[in-house]
Order: sequence, then structure tokens, then C-alpha cells
Amino acid sequence: MKKLLTLRNVLVSIAVLILIWQLLFTVSRYNAALFPSPLMSLKALVEMIADGSLLVNIATSMYRFVIGYVSSVVVAVVLGLILGRLPGLFQFIDPVLQLLRPIAPTAWMPFIVLIFGIGDIPAIVIIFIAAFFPVLLSTVSAVRDIDPIYLKVSRNFGIKQPALTWKVIFPAAFPRIANGIHLALGTSWIFLVAGEMVGAQSGLGYMIIDSKNNIRADILLATILVIGVIGILLDGLLKIIEKKVLASWGGAE
Repeated sequence: MKKLLTLRNVLVSIAVLILIWQLLFTVSRYNAALFPSPLMSLKALVEMIADGSLLVNIATSMYRFVIGYVSSVVVAVVLGLILGRLPGLFQFIDPVLQLLRPIAPTAWMPFIVLIFGIGDIPAIVIIFIAAFFPVLLSTVSAVRDIDPIYLKVSRNFGIKQPALTWKVIFPAAFPRIANGIHLALGTSWIFLVAGEMVGAQSGLGYMIIDSKNNIRADILLATILVIGVIGILLDGLLKIIEKKVLASWGGAE
């Protein structure tokens, strides 16, 4: 019943959005080539599916996203688990992290393109940077705030490294680490598109730039909608993975 209500809410929200879009198109004085209707964008979507360009670019973007995001999460979690247990070291590293964290990943794009050229790697590096800081800092914070009783009990049972980290510390900190991983997902997906708009010749971000250059606002809006839908699906997939991980430790509802 709960799933049916959620599905209904999603459908109603989408219907309201399309209705507002159509209403704005109807009352707007802009040329349809600059501000297309929902039907025009739907036709553009069908056109992109039919010629295969949409699926190819989705596959390209997902390839870059998975590599950049997963590698960033793995590196950030491992470093976070280490730094969380070494507060003396972290106090020297933290100022550098706080200096670099507010810098938008796209600000590094000129250097990244200069070093790696145009292609997959610049977008992957942008995604890596976008995901790294939220996951690292949430992991360090989660490890430092673990209830000391877990560590005392572990010592009493003679649990030592690396088993202590992977069997006690990581499971205890995971709910808060998951928050950082979830936050990093949305940030990474946003900056994937931004990175592809500058440093790539394919992908969903490139499709936006290409449609703008060709004055195809219908394709542009259709691509934006596809990006949003994929973002929702990725968010839902991550929630399922989180629940399965928590369930394996007895922490899911």
C-alpha cells in the first residue's frame, strides 16, 4: 500500500509539472524554437531514442559516473577510516581539506583538460573530486564519534586490526558514512553533466551543449528531463543498497 501511495504521488507530481510547463508554453510569447512545449520535447525524446544517440550518450555518461563515483567513495572511505582513528594526523590535514572543499570541481577543469586532454578522464576526475570530500569528512566524523564501548568490548575479546576496522568500526559508523555517500551521489551526478559540457565530446552534458549550439531547445529540454530521471533512479538504487547493507548488520527496519 505504501509503495502504491508513493507511486501515485510521483505520478501526480509529474503531471502537475507537465501541466505548469504546458501552461507557461501557452501564455508565453517566446518562439517555440526557444521554449518548446511538452509534446515537442516528447517528440525530440522519441527522435533521440530512435536514432540511438540517447542510449549511446547515456551509456557513456554512466560509464564515467560509475568509475569516478565508485573509485572516489572507496578511496574516501578507506582514508576516512584511517584518519578517523588518527586524530593527531587529521588535525594537520583538516585545514587543507577545508581550504580545498569549497572549490567547485569545475574550477579545476582547465588544469584537468590541460593534463588529460578531452575525453573520458576529465569527466571521471571531476566526479571523483565532487564525491571525495563529502564522503571523506562524513567518514572521519562518524569514526571519531563511535561509542567507546564498542572499542572496549572489542579489546576484551581480543579483536585487533584490521578486523577491528572492518568488523567493528566500519559497521558502527556506516549509517553516518551512508549519509555522506548519498550526498556525494547527487553532487557527483550534477558535476558529471557540468564536466561533460566542457571537457567531453559525448555524454549527456555534451548533448546539452550540442543542442544549444544547434538551437534545438526541444532536445535540450528532453535531455534535461532524462538527466533528472536518471538521477532519481540512481538515488533509489543507492537507497536499496544501503538498506541491504544495514540489514546484513541488523540495522535496517
